[in-house]
Amino acid sequence: MFKEILLSYFPKITIKRYRQMLGFFSSLDNAWQGGFDDYKKIGWEDALIVEFLKWRGAVDEEKIAKILKQEKIHCLTKEDSEYPPLLKEIYDPPFCLFVRGELKPNEFTLAVVGPRKFTSYGKQITEELTRDLAAQGITIVSGLALGIDSIAHHAALNANGTTVAVLGTGINRAHIYPACHKPLAEKIITNGGAVISEYPPGTLPTQFTFPRRNRIIAGMSLGTLVIEAAESSGALITAQCALDYNREVFAVPQNITSPTALGANNLIKNGAHPVTSAQDIFNALNLQDVKKFIANREILPDSPTEAEILKHLSREPSHVDQLVKLSNLDSPAVNSTLVLMEMKGKVRNLGGMMYVLSK
Repeated sequence: MFKEILLSYFPKITIKRYRQMLGFFSSLDNAWQGGFDDYKKIGWEDALIVEFLKWRGAVDEEKIAKILKQEKIHCLTKEDSEYPPLLKEIYDPPFCLFVRGELKPNEFTLAVVGPRKFTSYGKQITEELTRDLAAQGITIVSGLALGIDSIAHHAALNANGTTVAVLGTGINRAHIYPACHKPLAEKIITNGGAVISEYPPGTLPTQFTFPRRNRIIAGMSLGTLVIEAAESSGALITAQCALDYNREVFAVPQNITSPTALGANNLIKNGAHPVTSAQDIFNALNLQDVKKFIANREILPDSPTEAEILKHLSREPSHVDQLVKLSNLDSPAVNSTLVLMEMKGKVRNLGGMMYVLSK
């Protein structure tokens, strides 16, 4: 996995180039040994190959590992159980996610987005809808931006809910953007949420990083709720991503004289679900009993060893060897605990030393 982390630091890496490398070399370990002629065969331009090989030879792996440890940042690939399950389904998922905090593999996620310049109506509606959604167990996903994004994060926290902030910058403390939201980022983490990005620590914002960030917000969510949006609002980019991924789009009806009305009202005219209460969203997504479902699904550990193993189990199969590695427990402890957990109905043995949560 560390090669995925390193590759994220190459300034010109893209999902397409990452896939080209895997397709030709079969693994990043092999790609790390490839030479100029190899990269020429996969279609890279000469200047790009020279730049990559020079970067590869100079990258400081120890420094990167040290920074990640200091910043308490962990990294996820699609093979990890914590990787957002809905994000795996889109056609261009990040091959590596940088995470601060706890990214729970919760499929009950909703994006809440809107403009930086908002009305008092927009603020009121964001607070009311987000509060009701978060209180029922919906994880609120947004972009930590000024305006509606930050209001949604705060409202989720005030409802004792969980929220995830997706950044178009590095997530290390010095590069949280906007800087005024550093305390909000820390509060999100402290309250059981996460701050995530596909960009490595130290990455500065550009005109390209925020639209790319928006695809993650939409991609890890069941649907996207647009509170307000002018005709060219960035919130509409997120809504379009949701449509591209065959996810639901919701919009709050607006006063037609408001400068933030045109985008949201056009979404409704073009088929978005109009929303006047959180119940409209629960009905559209068939999530009326989500809080009860989450409570019934929760598996409580009976020992510290069980608690550690449960951190790394999900509905995706995990091999015993992977659980040993991730939990830092010895193999006999993991195997014996899994047997006991299976007897208690907490996990299921799929055979081949593969385990999943039982519910």
